[in-house]
Amino acid sequence: MSSALLLAAATHAADTVLEAWQALVLGVVEGLTEFLPVSSTGHLLLAQRALGLPSSQAMADFVVLVQPAAILAVLGIYRARMLQLLRGLAGRDAAGRRLLGQLVVAFLPAAVLGLLAGRAIERHLFGLGPVTVAWALGGVALLALARLPQAQPVPPGTPPAQGRRDLLALGWAGALLVGAFQCAALLPGTSRSLATLVGGLVAGLSLAAAVEFSFLLGVLTLGAAAAWKCIARGPELWSGSSAAGLLVGSLAAAVSAGLSVAFLLAWVQRRGLAVFGWYRLLLAALVAALMLAGLLPAA
Repeated sequence: MSSALLLAAATHAADTVLEAWQALVLGVVEGLTEFLPVSSTGHLLLAQRALGLPSSQAMADFVVLVQPAAILAVLGIYRARMLQLLRGLAGRDAAGRRLLGQLVVAFLPAAVLGLLAGRAIERHLFGLGPVTVAWALGGVALLALARLPQAQPVPPGTPPAQGRRDLLALGWAGALLVGAFQCAALLPGTSRSLATLVGGLVAGLSLAAAVEFSFLLGVLTLGAAAAWKCIARGPELWSGSSAAGLLVGSLAAAVSAGLSVAFLLAWVQRRGLAVFGWYRLLLAALVAALMLAGLLPAA
């Protein structure tokens, strides 16, 4: 689930202006987890509970405002591909134009479903309890996926294995399939990155190509979600955040996002995805134990 939707279910709580150190913590959590298959929504919700922060519209707005910094970090890492997409938009690169169209096709299913059912999902499934279940189920799915031949890591520069496509060989039906998988990310704790990675592999992409398509689709999805929220909230979006908090949070999100994406790219090329499955299972077990002990609320 996109973290642009984080905390949006609790719009009736009193607004809270974050202190700089709280903005730093949440910015780091946002950047580190947004593009990893571990659920940024769940981690931000957990961080909010750990910091003793109440759910509020100001909290939701803060996430929207610092998210572009994390997106810019990914744009920097994929600047060559982004330039290709811009050339395609200008009609100067046929492959770039085709890839841009496929990203739009992959974006549409979750965008439509989010508009139709997003609020209902937030009302009924938002909370640490459902997120913990999603962490565990996603961990099992990742461990199963990591054993498949198409998910095995390969050294950089190695041609895709038989039947595995590179990014520019993805078909329109494959792009739509990835978009259908992204719909699962509307469920809190599922992880948009996890859903799109699985979709890319099922669509026939190599592991490296699935990771890249997931990142590029994330830039489009998260950017569109942030823009929509800015339009919907208007000037009120800025009213609950201090300038210092936004600056600290944005810088933290940008730096941590750049580090996490660089880590993921290097890791999957050598080790694959299994570590993220184990991480999700361990985190789910820890949070479940804390909830059973009464140290964390399930709601």
